Amino acid sequence: MVVDDAELAVAAAVAGATVVREHYGTELAHFEKAPGDFATEADLAAEEAILGMLRAARPGDAFVGEESGRNAGGPGEREWFVDPLCGTLNYAVNTMLVSVNVALRDGQRIVAAASADPFAGEVFWTDGVMARVRETNGQPESGDKRLQPDDTSGIVDLNLDPPFLNAPRFRAARLLLDDRFVARFKPRVVSSTLAVAWVAAGRRAAYVTDGDLRDSVHFAAGIGLCQAAGCVVTALDGGPLHSGSQGLVAAADSDTHSALLEMVAAQLSG
Repeated sequence: MVVDDAELAVAAAVAGATVVREHYGTELAHFEKAPGDFATEADLAAEEAILGMLRAARPGDAFVGEESGRNAGGPGEREWFVDPLCGTLNYAVNTMLVSVNVALRDGQRIVAAASADPFAGEVFWTDGVMARVRETNGQPESGDKRLQPDDTSGIVDLNLDPPFLNAPRFRAARLLLDDRFVARFKPRVVSSTLAVAWVAAGRRAAYVTDGDLRDSVHFAAGIGLCQAAGCVVTALDGGPLHSGSQGLVAAADSDTHSALLEMVAAQLSG
């Protein structure tokens, strides 16, 4: 049966989440990638399950996997981005703050994406127009809920992991020393891009990270969700994504976004 791209993204993310859940708490082999960075056998098995499903359904598309890299493909092609386990270090120490991310980019636009939480039993997804959340043990007809950004919590998630594209001028950690930040917001560090989906869902007021996010398997799904949900999404300097200072400020509304940009600008211009 042929399914549309959004439903395929959901199915693939759920397949990966199932693998992640089944491996949780077991003794996992680690595979070093760089100093302080590693994959587990759960990462590899989840990516294999996701890519197997995507390739079977869309053999003419291009694919980028966190562990397997990019297959043959040229600019402007339909390209799937797969992060089979975002939050590997959390997962490896039995912390259930992870996500499984699948996104399809057609040209420069994310047209389908899904970010699955293996342990909460939720998958956040978009068809590029609207963003919704679904219970992963349910069927589409059981009812998806539309995601509604909301700044009420005041919680801002900060990515404190390298690489730091704008260091030493800007570091997200220095926001914690800004009196304006701590007076208005409540910082958190989830260390998984699950928190980006939470901005779209109204569970976080904003998310801030440094770095070059072009072709990022980690952020493509979350960015697509936030854009479809109506969040304010820009680079650190307030310009379009993947331009200027790069990085990401994804905020529930314009007031939150403006406040954060002012604080970020104080660093970038210092």
